[in-house]
Amino acid sequence: ANAEKIVYINMDKIMQISKAGKAAIEKINKQKKRDINKFRKIEEDLKAQETDLINKKNVLSSEEFNKKIESLTKKINDYRKLRQEAIDSSTKNRLNASADFANKIKPILAEYADDNNIDMVIQKKNIIMGKSSLDITNEILKIVDDKINNININ
Repeated sequence: ANAEKIVYINMDKIMQISKAGKAAIEKINKQKKRDINKFRKIEEDLKAQETDLINKKNVLSSEEFNKKIESLTKKINDYRKLRQEAIDSSTKNRLNASADFANKIKPILAEYADDNNIDMVIQKKNIIMGKSSLDITNEILKIVDDKINNININ
């Protein structure tokens, strides 16, 4: 009886260090950085408006003050909504990148398994212990860099 040939792969490593994976992660991180800077500026501006309003409290009529408080509260709520949308978008981009990567690597793994008489490929993170000779991550990484030019994040 022939023993089944089982190998394992570190998908996270391939996503992080393959050319296409690195580019996708960089794109997502750049957008995240831009968002953080944009929201920091908005926050500073809202805090300045709040401080300004508190300083003018005794100068303004209570009606005018309440109008300005209402306006500032609306701006704060809009800011929170915008920020949550950016967080959701970032999460969605990460999930899209993972899904696209999985779809693109499956045929590569299938062909590799076929060519090398492999019965099963398991994710490294699901293994407690395994011989390092069964790790095909580096071989697959070379093929991925040859065959996958980009990973879609949208």
